[in-house]
Amino acid sequence: MLEFISQPWPWYIAGPLIGLTVPALLLLGNKSFGISSSLRHICAACLPANIPFFKYEWKKEVWNLFFVAGILVGGFVAMQWLSNSEPIQIHPSLVAELSTYGITEISGLLPEQLFTWNSLMTIRGFLMIVVGGFLIGFGTRYAGGCTSGHAIMGLSNLQWPSLLATCCFMIGGFLMANFILPLILSL
Repeated sequence: MLEFISQPWPWYIAGPLIGLTVPALLLLGNKSFGISSSLRHICAACLPANIPFFKYEWKKEVWNLFFVAGILVGGFVAMQWLSNSEPIQIHPSLVAELSTYGITEISGLLPEQLFTWNSLMTIRGFLMIVVGGFLIGFGTRYAGGCTSGHAIMGLSNLQWPSLLATCCFMIGGFLMANFILPLILSL
């Protein structure tokens, strides 16, 4: 049993488990699944109430904050208990392509040439970390939710805006991975 838990679960187990969160949340409390809304709840709790966007009963949504906290705690627990000392397996053609951009340290989850304080002070690092983070945050608010809210909750409820948002997320991801990211990495 411990060996099953310590390995990545196949899609046919993990996918339905993620999908079952939607009816579970709806049946247990008429709640919607989504992560990005928790930032609004935190801001509403911490910022002065004179900002109209944060004037609502955020205490009714405190369950969402516990849900997000559970995801974070679960990630740390999994990292401690289920971490694997073997290096991450990356396809040789991707290793060769990354090396053309100067990314050679790929033994961890995040390449050191991209995600360190030193790289943040470069144009490439600033674009990827600061500008990219801003665009993700802006896009999340502009789309009315994040990928988990739209692609998991919205699509399962047959919401047209969620289908449109999910298609745009996918198109944006393809464009980024195939065209924009290589340009940024070549800086």
